Amino acid sequence: MQRFFVSPNTLALSPTRQNLWRLILIRLLVWVAQSLSVAGAYLSGWFPLPWLPLLMTLGISALVSVITLLRLSRGWPVTEPEYGLQLLFDMVVHSVLLYYSGGPTNPFVSYYLVPLTIAAATLPWIYALVLACVAISAYSVLLVWYKPLDAFELPVVSYMINLHVIGMWLNFAMSAALISFFVVRMAAALRHHADRLAERREQGLRDAQLLGIASVAAGAAHELSTPLSTMSVLLKDMRSDYSADAQMQEDLVLLQQQVAQCKESLQHMVRTAEDDRLKPRRRERADTWLTTVLARWHLMRPEASWQWGTLAEGEVPWIQTGPELGQALLNLLNNAADACPDNIEVAIAWDADWVRLRIRDHGPGVPLHIADQLGTAFLTTKGKKGFGLGLFLSQAAVERLGGSVRLYNQDGGGTLTEVTLPTATEVDL
Repeated sequence: MQRFFVSPNTLALSPTRQNLWRLILIRLLVWVAQSLSVAGAYLSGWFPLPWLPLLMTLGISALVSVITLLRLSRGWPVTEPEYGLQLLFDMVVHSVLLYYSGGPTNPFVSYYLVPLTIAAATLPWIYALVLACVAISAYSVLLVWYKPLDAFELPVVSYMINLHVIGMWLNFAMSAALISFFVVRMAAALRHHADRLAERREQGLRDAQLLGIASVAAGAAHELSTPLSTMSVLLKDMRSDYSADAQMQEDLVLLQQQVAQCKESLQHMVRTAEDDRLKPRRRERADTWLTTVLARWHLMRPEASWQWGTLAEGEVPWIQTGPELGQALLNLLNNAADACPDNIEVAIAWDADWVRLRIRDHGPGVPLHIADQLGTAFLTTKGKKGFGLGLFLSQAAVERLGGSVRLYNQDGGGTLTEVTLPTATEVDL
């Protein structure tokens, strides 16, 4: 039986889990304000409140908050019903406190709108509807059933201080601050989650394309082995037949080398596929790896001339490599050689976090009308000579390692291809 495991990082980034963290923070802030209000009323003696029920209610609220924090420290997922129950608990606590402190005459009665706003911003509509019904019902019951407060006005010198008006102002200020800050953060978490889902959906579509291309490539490799062997035999016979023609011998030797390179490429593809299955990633020095790939590319494209650009200074970092990364760089080098095989510049630079490989050609550059579509499968600027897969496969391979591929038109003509790869440590492998 195949088992699927959810990464702890995925759980930590769940929007419902993050929103529950924020909800508990809101509850603790409100709890502090409520506790200070009760303590102020008790110490001042302004209102004869039922202190025991109020303290018990605040104690239960604090206990549930602590239990929820402990629960969030575990790797358990947070579901929407659980999150909705937490909002319902806040409404129940608020209703009990209102019952013992003036009911609808309490200036904080409109705080019901805060959990309702949070529910509307972060939960499906059915949860918001249920909580709205609960809030309306609780408010309606409090209109007729509550413990009244004696007075809200206190004489101070020559004027009256209306505590109800002051309380309404405090409630408005607190509610506005909580809604403005926390609800915006919660909505942003949901948007970020939607963006990540869209990226995964796009990655899935690209993986499906890659699987189709890989299947076709495997079949093509099997079909090409026989004609390549036939060509190799015929070239040997032709070298024997034209042994006296020096120019013909030179051409035939070049053809034989190219056929051998094709056969080696097919064998390399099979070997690296097996290596990729057994050990998909390894750690290499960036300059050593680049030099190896360039040596292999020079055998494939002997007509292309290239030179090193400005090299960075300092200790050369390490990067994660694999068979697909080497093939990705070969594809990009071939694109540069197809654009213009002369004076290709290759440079490498790095910092603490990234390694940047730059390939500069002097060809016609990228046509502006398709610049935004480059990297799409089967889109090519080479007409019938290209398949439109090189840049697509290169981008997919580099992005799998956490990097990126960017193309820039240059003022003096040509294209600059920049490959960005993250540096690697022993821990990364």
